Amino acid sequence: MADQDPNILAGLSGQRVVVTAGASGIGLAIARLLHAMGCRLAICDISPAALDAARAALPGCLAVEADVSDEAAVERFFEAVTDGLGGLDALINNAGIAGPTGGVEDISPADWRRCLDIGLTGQFLCTRLAVPLLKAAGGGAIVNMSSAAGRHGYAYRTPYASAKFGVIGFTQSLAKELGPAGIRVNAILPGIVSGPRMEGVIRDRAMQLGVPYEEMEARYLEKISLRRMVTPEDVATTTAFLLSNAGRNLSGQSLGVDGNMETL
Repeated sequence: MADQDPNILAGLSGQRVVVTAGASGIGLAIARLLHAMGCRLAICDISPAALDAARAALPGCLAVEADVSDEAAVERFFEAVTDGLGGLDALINNAGIAGPTGGVEDISPADWRRCLDIGLTGQFLCTRLAVPLLKAAGGGAIVNMSSAAGRHGYAYRTPYASAKFGVIGFTQSLAKELGPAGIRVNAILPGIVSGPRMEGVIRDRAMQLGVPYEEMEARYLEKISLRRMVTPEDVATTTAFLLSNAGRNLSGQSLGVDGNMETL
């Protein structure tokens, strides 16, 4: 057997990686870790202020304002990626929104479309432009962000759950399609991730049910075997693993990073 690099995350240094919604939350945690591991990064986000902060925190990172649901904006972003990185080795489809909280009869078609446009169609728009670059590089990796809601369903969050179920179907289909080109495609399914977005979700649900925030939070944690939320950094380490040599034979998988979410 050939000698193996003792660094379990060998193979990351020098990779050219796109991270969508990479200036805050999970995306920023992923970008920080990959930057520290020697990757060359291009991120997009919709917040100019967050992008400015990311540029300062990640020297050499290409940071572009772009909404992944806007086809023209995505095309401009990937033109900048091609010019700035000279190619691509990995795509992290991280962008998504929480979407509305409410009964299906109360959700507007506009809110439904917006949630799916960002969380599912946005992944398609980025992937269709990334794949030619990955093929030109001789292969690579795509990581699509789904959710525990893409496994269990999520009452009163139907647009979000529908988008995340779609991500898993998109991932498994791409893994079959792109495997012969040496492109690995996997999905990560975070559970309850600590941070402002989840706080907003819990607050909205608590208001809908007329219970205190703390009680609603406790109800969520009771559904997790480990009785704790995960962090953006937990998701980032799994992403790095999938891009590294250690993940070279993982494709078509949906990996839960959720403390064993039993139900939603």
